[in-house]
Amino acid sequence: MQTVTTHGATLPALGFGVFRMSDAEVERVVPAALEAGFRHFDTAQIYANEAALGRALEKAGARREDLFLTTKVWVDKYAPGPFAASVDESLERLKTDRVDLLLLHWPGEAVPIAEQIALLNEVQAAGKARFIGVSNQNIAQMQQSAALSKAPIVTNQVELHPYLPQLALATAAREAGIALTAYYGMADGAVPKDPVLQAIGARHGKSAAQVALRWLVQQGYVALSKTARPERVKENIAIFDFALDEADLAAIAALARPDGRLVNPRGLAPAWDA
Repeated sequence: MQTVTTHGATLPALGFGVFRMSDAEVERVVPAALEAGFRHFDTAQIYANEAALGRALEKAGARREDLFLTTKVWVDKYAPGPFAASVDESLERLKTDRVDLLLLHWPGEAVPIAEQIALLNEVQAAGKARFIGVSNQNIAQMQQSAALSKAPIVTNQVELHPYLPQLALATAAREAGIALTAYYGMADGAVPKDPVLQAIGARHGKSAAQVALRWLVQQGYVALSKTARPERVKENIAIFDFALDEADLAAIAALARPDGRLVNPRGLAPAWDA
């Protein structure tokens, strides 16, 4: 598995996300993901499936030392007591004594970034997270988080796909030594149906979805893939045996659009960068 290294952290470049998956779907598809070669699994408190992921990994006999587990703290826990307690609950559900990566899920509007980072640092210092990061932060928030944090902020997990390439954020992240982790890489189902991506895929013997995932990892991002269908898992991980050429990259760059953002919840999302 290709990796992304930053601030001493080595992140598998391709992860398996369980957003919007029921317990039954998680427990059905995770064994197939392990068999296909996935070891990086991404969940969150708000997904309400941490326990299902923990059960599935344990039942499949996955060795903890082989796994890279990411979870995220929800915004209603951004206070000293609730934050620490929620992390303990996440660890119990995931059947582990620490996660590999703990993220703040959204910046929100109620709690200053400085207080959020202090809470994250306390949990990391207590040994309950190997690495820490943020999610859905704009450039200013990401830079503030990096400046305030005692431990390195290793990633900012954001919506990122061909219609929303996040070029300004990517430049700022690179300058700060922060890896971007891409979620919504399929743009809520638009990517697999895109004729430009389908045509590029046809030239490489790949699907449009594989092209989009390859586009992400080829740029040095961490990409989160997802499927609830065990038979599709092998397709998601088969992206390391081809490369996109300059013509491919130019065609994909042309897909960017001003209205490409899909995830923008009021009260949680920041003022996005242009």
